[in-house]
Amino acid sequence: MPDLNLLVTLDVLLSEGSVAGAARRLQLSPSAMSRALARLREVTGDPLLVRAGRNLVPTPRALELRGQVGPIVEGARAVLRPAEALDLARLSRQFVLRSSEGFAETFGPRLLSRVAEQASGVTLRFVTKPDKDSAPLREGEVDLETGVIDAGTAPELRTIPLFRDRWIGVVRTGHALGSGPITPERYAQAGHVQVLRRGLHSSEIDEAARAAGIERRVAATVSGFSTALALARETELIATVPDRHTEGLRHGLTAFELPFSTTPFTIAMLWHPRMDGDEAHRWMRGLVRSVCASGSQPHA
Repeated sequence: MPDLNLLVTLDVLLSEGSVAGAARRLQLSPSAMSRALARLREVTGDPLLVRAGRNLVPTPRALELRGQVGPIVEGARAVLRPAEALDLARLSRQFVLRSSEGFAETFGPRLLSRVAEQASGVTLRFVTKPDKDSAPLREGEVDLETGVIDAGTAPELRTIPLFRDRWIGVVRTGHALGSGPITPERYAQAGHVQVLRRGLHSSEIDEAARAAGIERRVAATVSGFSTALALARETELIATVPDRHTEGLRHGLTAFELPFSTTPFTIAMLWHPRMDGDEAHRWMRGLVRSVCASGSQPHA
């Protein structure tokens, strides 16, 4: 196994062209530096520095090595030195955020505003979350993810709560349920859009409704909240969706409290532990937490 310390010694010797000068820079005795030069000669098979009068001059091999050793030593020092303090003004990076429908529309505008204020060289890429597969986080394809923590969440992931959410009913503006009390009877008589997906899904709503003696009449089944809200916007159907998570998708729609109890749930942020010490990643995590804690953009 090569002694990598010899690279530093070689770099200084070739730079100084003197055993005494190299010894001073490395804070070694002249005899110790002479032994190091002897070792380098043995390893490289070349005298490296030869006497010319009272001075030492480099051999052709030494001249060849001088152009190679310096960058190698500097690269090693860069690898081993502590990470530099994060300079947001010079940061150039893209962060990929994976989330369910509504997160980008609800929290994205404020998050983008914060990023633009603090680090103009940073861009965000929002991608949809069709499942709870942790591979994108594990393999570095995704930086951060939002969602509900459950038994299917990979145990090695780091998680932190972002906000509490709850289920609400949503109808088009002008719908009969947009005015007056929402009784169990009125709710049951209307048609409903059922959302079936991994994670948050309105089959939980069916169970809660049945527990209250209400049977929902499902007129359409979709795979996401955005589609459910689009149908509610143009029909007489009720969409039952998460409140805060879909706020950015509900412009022009009317929301109401459900006429039965449902269990609130927590939306969390997830990331892979290898990113714990990354200062830029830590900064982005802080921004997401701050934006979610302060709420979404106010509606016009």
